[in-house]
Amino acid sequence: MKSLDAKLAEVKANPRSRAFILADAKDADMAFGVRAPGPRGFLAKRGARPAQFSPEVWNRDEFGYRNLPEFLDIIREVTQQGLVDIMLMSAYVTEQLAIKEGLFKSSHVTPAARANDTTDVWAARHGAYTREPSQPFRSAAIDHIQCGEIECDRDGSGNFPGANLGLYSITFVNELDQDREALLWYKEFREEAERKGFRHFLEIFDPNVDSGIPPEKLGEFINDNILRTLAGVPEAGRPDFLKIVYHGPKAMEELAQYDPNLVVGILGGSAGTTYDAFRLIHDAQKYGARVALFGRKINNAEHQLAFIEMLCLITDGKISPEEAVRAYHGVLQGKSIKPHRPLDDDLKLTDQAMSYDGSATKRSTVEVRNNPVAAAASEIRNSKPGTQTDLDWPRLPDGKPDFARMDSTQRRAYDASRLTRIYG
Repeated sequence: MKSLDAKLAEVKANPRSRAFILADAKDADMAFGVRAPGPRGFLAKRGARPAQFSPEVWNRDEFGYRNLPEFLDIIREVTQQGLVDIMLMSAYVTEQLAIKEGLFKSSHVTPAARANDTTDVWAARHGAYTREPSQPFRSAAIDHIQCGEIECDRDGSGNFPGANLGLYSITFVNELDQDREALLWYKEFREEAERKGFRHFLEIFDPNVDSGIPPEKLGEFINDNILRTLAGVPEAGRPDFLKIVYHGPKAMEELAQYDPNLVVGILGGSAGTTYDAFRLIHDAQKYGARVALFGRKINNAEHQLAFIEMLCLITDGKISPEEAVRAYHGVLQGKSIKPHRPLDDDLKLTDQAMSYDGSATKRSTVEVRNNPVAAAASEIRNSKPGTQTDLDWPRLPDGKPDFARMDSTQRRAYDASRLTRIYG
């Protein structure tokens, strides 16, 4: 059984379960073109395979993005790490890795593909598409996602060489004709998906244009639209879970408590600081989310595998967001990777953009005050992994860590040392 199915069953059977579903959204080639694979800071162990460019035409700074082979290597490495439950890709990448390569056959990771690409994700350089009210559109056919052909050979088993899970996205803009058209397209997709045994999860973006709704009321607008949309859909056609913007504790709790069968997940938004990502997943889980789909937050990380492990440690309740930022920086230091920001700056909370292309990003920051990490951060950063320091941890007679006697600072030191050994 795939871990996604096991966790979905668990959270529906036990609302108090800490089971949490993590997805790596590697579907940005449906939106960003050349920029989709992300900056060439983190590469898989197979190393760089850059194309050859003419130095008299281009400069090095213009070649900061990975190419598709490097992108596929990272997807392979994250899948083999085994910490995410879902790998979301475009239909083309799904064909390369799931159908032709069989990457997911012996993995607990569930492959998924973006099943539609509304115009608010058409983030081409110098384009103006994302500034227009979102319009529905589908590049991928369900059969292409499932088996790589226009018509699958359906034997009734429900087994396909590709992906049998897709993300369908709607952007409500509070304009009657636009939103009605979006729902008609979703209705058509749902009915086709049900006939073909194709599972999906539903993503709801915030309006990508001025909707006339105050920002503090958007959560209520989105919640009501979700529940109204799904009220007419029986279980056979409903999404496995939701992917929405996190609008804060009140909006999340309101939606999460409404129907125990409705599994609520969050989207990541723009990259931001490391603390932005870690605090977001922590707070969303605290108030009812059971799924997180992070795209740019993972893809732009200095070390994606370590970043993903921190997310898992947070949702498992083993480490706080602040501790995770410090431990993550410890991994970067151990691997001699220069972080995007100094630790103090990476421990700031910024106001994140919720539009897909990041055009609405706000730049305000909030310091993490009375942060227990800050007091010990410089000492931990300057200590070498494995050495005896004042921040070392209690041990049992056999040398193993004694968690029962650890205080919070010693636990942070232990986590940093362990993670540095793994990734260093």
